[in-house]
Amino acid sequence: MNCRSYILLFLSLLLFNCDQTINNNSKKISFPIENRYSNTGFALIYNNDLLDIKELENRSLDIYHNSLKKRSIVKIINPKNGKFLMAEVKSNKVKFSNFYNSILSPRIAEELDLNSNEPYIKIILVAKNSTFIAKKAKTFDEERIVAEKAPVDGIQINDLNKIKVKKKKIKEKAFSYSIKVADFYYKDTATSMLTRIKIETGINNLSIRELSKTKYRVLIGPFNDIKTLRDSFEKMNYFKFENLEIIKNV
Repeated sequence: MNCRSYILLFLSLLLFNCDQTINNNSKKISFPIENRYSNTGFALIYNNDLLDIKELENRSLDIYHNSLKKRSIVKIINPKNGKFLMAEVKSNKVKFSNFYNSILSPRIAEELDLNSNEPYIKIILVAKNSTFIAKKAKTFDEERIVAEKAPVDGIQINDLNKIKVKKKKIKEKAFSYSIKVADFYYKDTATSMLTRIKIETGINNLSIRELSKTKYRVLIGPFNDIKTLRDSFEKMNYFKFENLEIIKNV
């Protein structure tokens, strides 16, 4: 194991040991997240059959990503079981379908206990000096989306002696996902976006979810199989959104 792998493992263990809230005397450490980059979606697990993809060492803690700078440090989470680790972006020059939010090494998939048929993950940028590469996207005259201040990712330091670990058997749920298009400040703008998607892509299974009086989310779905999900996701490439997300329906 090389030095870089040791460092990533150390960071993973540090975060794991600091993720529980035990008492009011806990100290809080904050990692700033530049540009607030995070994404949930499906990863592609590297294997030797991916002939057009540059080799990714099986036992590394590396990923390929389309938008994050090389050597960015990311936290990768398996939302199904809560397991996570730290990884490094090896390259952003490797070409792969943007239906996948990353390509992972087999070791990462193994340590997170990812379902190889449904490798659903969340990626969060945590390195202070890493930046998200914004791509040109179509702008919508209907609204300027409200920019949120980049908050910090809070992490709790706890008394490990007080932690009680309970293992829970995780029941696999049926395949059910939606595409998160964007969140809008005004409902009228969300409605305009929904209408535009219908007209320009032919996608009809859209909805608007009111998260608050100033936050309206445009969703596509639900989808009960990966083929129709991917078809609709790829149709949305027409709009060149830089950070479409796939979210699991609860």
